[in-house]
Amino acid sequence: MKRLLLLRHAKSDRPTGVGDHERPLASRGREDARRMGAYMQGEMLLPSLALVSTAVRTRQTWDLLVQGLGRVPELRFDRRIYDAPASRLANVIAETPDELGEILLIGHNPGLADLAHRLVGHGDRYALARMRTKFPTTALAVLDLAGEVWRELADGSARLDRFVTPKGLRGEGGA
Repeated sequence: MKRLLLLRHAKSDRPTGVGDHERPLASRGREDARRMGAYMQGEMLLPSLALVSTAVRTRQTWDLLVQGLGRVPELRFDRRIYDAPASRLANVIAETPDELGEILLIGHNPGLADLAHRLVGHGDRYALARMRTKFPTTALAVLDLAGEVWRELADGSARLDRFVTPKGLRGEGGA
């Protein structure tokens, strides 16, 4: 079984005169990224590989997330993840070596949420409803895939193990 962790970048700022690709994290985003890393470590969600968009906010999310993980997986920054539709994200994932069982992709909406919605066919009904309603910044979707080959990702083939939001980790409702 393969496990795919889909994480939307943390909350970012919108400074005047700064292009979208260069936008940094907001203070709340920095806190949420650290908190999510600690959650992942505590839940043993420890990927072998992290695929991260080249945008500043995703790189900063990664830098803060990894502090809480307690170990550093193999890391690949990939420009194709930035502003990517779900189909391109699936292609990036499909290139992953099959010996890696758990990977993390840190990206952007709407492509990231669209990919999660396409891949998930079943799982916890409450988590599914929350994920389909909103995929906020620093949200994590944990997908279990039946196959053993990354390039065989198929719509509806994944089980949503959990959907974790920063509000849930802050104790503001939802998980």
